[in-house]
Amino acid sequence: NKFRVLVMTKKDLCDISVTNKWINYYENLGYKVVLTNLSSGDDYKDVLNATSEVINKINDIRKEKGLKPKEIKALVMGVPNVGKSTFINKLAHKKVASTGNKPGVTKSNTWLKTKYNMVILDTPGVLWPKMDDKLVAYNLAATGAIRLEVLPIHDVAYHILECLDKYYPDKLKERYGIDNVNKEDYLETLDIIGKNRGCLLKGGVVDYDKVYSLILRDIKEANIKNITFDRYKD
Repeated sequence: NKFRVLVMTKKDLCDISVTNKWINYYENLGYKVVLTNLSSGDDYKDVLNATSEVINKINDIRKEKGLKPKEIKALVMGVPNVGKSTFINKLAHKKVASTGNKPGVTKSNTWLKTKYNMVILDTPGVLWPKMDDKLVAYNLAATGAIRLEVLPIHDVAYHILECLDKYYPDKLKERYGIDNVNKEDYLETLDIIGKNRGCLLKGGVVDYDKVYSLILRDIKEANIKNITFDRYKD
C-alpha cells in the first residue's frame, strides 16, 4: 500500500515507440511512470517531481499540526544493472553508492542521505527465484541483468541476433554487414560476422568465442542502441 514510482531507465538506449506502449500499459494499471536517462542531464529530477505529490501531502498535514517536515524514507529496488545506484548518486550529488555496468555491484541494503529531505535505501538487484519463461531470461541476460555464467553465452548471443533479425534488421546490416540471420546454419552467420569484425585465429579461422563476446559487448556498451527486446503484445 506504499506510494510507488515506476522508473524506466536508459531511455537513450531503448526503442521509444515500443517503450511508450509499456508506459501506457503500466499507467493504465495505476502506476506513476517516469522514463529517464540517468547517465546525463537532470532526468532524475522528474522522479523527484513524481514523488513530490505524496511527500507534500504528508508534510502539509504535519504543518497544520505544527510539526516539522518529515524526512521521507524511500526504497530503491529493481532488477540488476538498471541504474539504481546511479540514480541514488544523482540524488546525493556525489558518489555514495557503488556503480558498474554489470549485475551484482550492490551487495547489501544501505541507507544513504540525499539533499532532498529524503533518505534512500539502496538494495541489491532482485530477480525471480526461478524463471520459467526462457524469453524473459534471455532478454535479461542480453541487457546485462543476469550474470553470463547463468546462461550459455552462445545461446544469449543467438538470442540477440534473432531479435535484431526480427525487429531491427537495419542494425544487423549496419553493425555486422549481414542482411539476415541464417537460421538453418548459424555458423555461416557467425563466420561472416567474425570475418567482418576481425574475430579470427591464426590462419583466418573464426574464433566463435570472440564473436559471442563481441555481440554481447555491443549491447552492453551501447554500440547497438535504440532497441527494445521485450515486446508489448497488443
